[in-house]
Amino acid sequence: MAIKTQRDISPGRKVCFLLGLLALVLGGCAGQFRISGEEEEPAVDENLVVVGVSQVGSESVWRTANTASIQEVFTNDRGYFLLFSNARQRQENQIKAIRRFISRQVDYIVFSPITESGWDVVLQEARDAGIPVILMDRQVDVQDHTLYTAWVGSDFHGEGRNAGEWLEGYLEQQGREEEEIRIVVLQGTEGATSAIGRTRGFQEVAVTHSNWTILEQVDAEYTTAKGREVMDNLLDKYEEIDVVISQNDDMTFGALEAMSRRGITTGVEGDVIVVSFDAVKSALKLVEQGVINVDIECNPEQGEWVEKVIRALERGEDVEKTFYIEEQVFTPENVGEYLDQRNY
Repeated sequence: MAIKTQRDISPGRKVCFLLGLLALVLGGCAGQFRISGEEEEPAVDENLVVVGVSQVGSESVWRTANTASIQEVFTNDRGYFLLFSNARQRQENQIKAIRRFISRQVDYIVFSPITESGWDVVLQEARDAGIPVILMDRQVDVQDHTLYTAWVGSDFHGEGRNAGEWLEGYLEQQGREEEEIRIVVLQGTEGATSAIGRTRGFQEVAVTHSNWTILEQVDAEYTTAKGREVMDNLLDKYEEIDVVISQNDDMTFGALEAMSRRGITTGVEGDVIVVSFDAVKSALKLVEQGVINVDIECNPEQGEWVEKVIRALERGEDVEKTFYIEEQVFTPENVGEYLDQRNY
C-alpha cells in the first residue's frame, strides 16, 4: 500500500528547534549537540534536514554495521543533521529518546524497536507532532499502522524458511532425509521481530518433517556470551544434538566455543550441522572453512534505503509502506566470491 506523508516544514518549527539548540550552546555546549551520552555532533543550520535515530544498542557485529550505515548516510555534507541515541537494549531508553526527538521538533524519527509491543502511545505522540516515523530493521505491533510511515528491513520470515529449506536439501544430499534429526534453536532477543520471523519461518518447514525434533528453543539475546552459556546448558541437557540453528552470528560464535571445548566438531565434516544468520565477514570465513555449514544473510546496510524514503517524503511523493532489503544464502560453494566485498 502506498501512503503519502509530508513533514511540517514551517518556519516556526525550524525556529523552535534552533532556539532549543541555541539554549544548549549558551549553556556551554559550544555549538555541539549530545543525545543520550553519544558523541557530540556539529551544530545544525536551518538548511539541514534533522533526523533523530534511536538504535537498539551495540550488541553484535551486525548492529555495529547497521549503525555505521546510518551514520555514513546522514551527514552534514549530504544535507542532514543526525541526532543519534544508543538505547543499550532497553525499551524505556528508546521511548525517552523518541520523546526527546519530538520535543526538539526533528523532521524525521528513525528507530529499530527492541521489541514489537509497547509503542502505541509514543508513536501517537510523534504523529500528533507531525513527525513521520520510519522503522528500521525491526517492526512494531500496533493497532493503528498509520502511526508509522514506512518500514525498511529484512524478510525475517523468509530468512527462517531459507534456513529450513537449506537444511531439508542438505540432509537429502547426505542421505539422511529419513534419519531422526535432533535440533536446538538459539533464538534472538525475546519479542524482537527478527527472532519472531526466523522462528516462524523455520518452523513452517520443520513441521513438514516428522523425523525432525526441535529439542528446545532458547533466548540467547543475540550475544556471544549468552550464546556460549545457552549452548553449554543445552549440551549438558541433551546427549545428542544433530543441528544447531543460531539466529545470529554472534550467538553462533559462542555456541562454537562451547562445542569446541567439549571436543565436538561442527560443519561440513563435523558432528553437528550449524546454521547461522546475519553473514558478517568473520562468520563467512568460517563458512569458507567448513566450520559453519550455511549463513543466511541479513543485510545491515539499511541507511541508504532509509534515506530513499526520506528523500521521497521531502519531495512530497508517495512511499511504499514496506521496503525489503536484498539478501542471499552463503554456503562453502559460493561464499568465496563474496568475501572480498564484505566490509563488516
